[in-house]
Amino acid sequence: MNERISAPPFPAPGPRIVVVGATSSGKTTTAARLAGLLSIPHIELDGLMWGPNWTQPPKDVFLERVRQAVNRPAWVVDGNYSETRPITWGQATTLVWLDYSLPVIFWQLTRRTLRRIFTRELLWGVNRETVRGAFFDRDSLYLYVIPSRKRQRQNYPRALRQEYPNLQVIHLRTPGETRAWLDRLAAQPPVKREAETDHD
Repeated sequence: MNERISAPPFPAPGPRIVVVGATSSGKTTTAARLAGLLSIPHIELDGLMWGPNWTQPPKDVFLERVRQAVNRPAWVVDGNYSETRPITWGQATTLVWLDYSLPVIFWQLTRRTLRRIFTRELLWGVNRETVRGAFFDRDSLYLYVIPSRKRQRQNYPRALRQEYPNLQVIHLRTPGETRAWLDRLAAQPPVKREAETDHD
């Protein structure tokens, strides 16, 4: 694995950050807090992918949405879509990997799923989770999380070593480690960034 940065204390990230990790590892929460601390845009790949009734756009449409979203000098992106890596990882300065244990992931997934179901939370403005979809559907995240996490732990180190060797890697292995890192960032003086202007 790319071990340039994989143990505490972790430094501040660069201006273009990708947050990855297993389903329900807290990617969006972490990315949103990072974006707030650094005063840069937060881009949620799920928000660019999912339409009403869990429909998906054609691949080329999705990728064009991603290209347009990252067409700026600084951002935090969260999501694991492998087809977006040349766009997101390829332009990123920092990759934050939330690499938690399965018990932690399943606990967080269960807590998040029950909250979304009982509060009727609207996801990306267009969808809601249901008991059937969450627990009894063949596309249930409970069936997806184990094989997907296994693939990530196999593929991410290889991709970082062979395709993205210049990425700064911040490898966080517990929620406590992530909170401590974010708290340290929050305690630091704000980073002064150049005015953001979209690239033409």
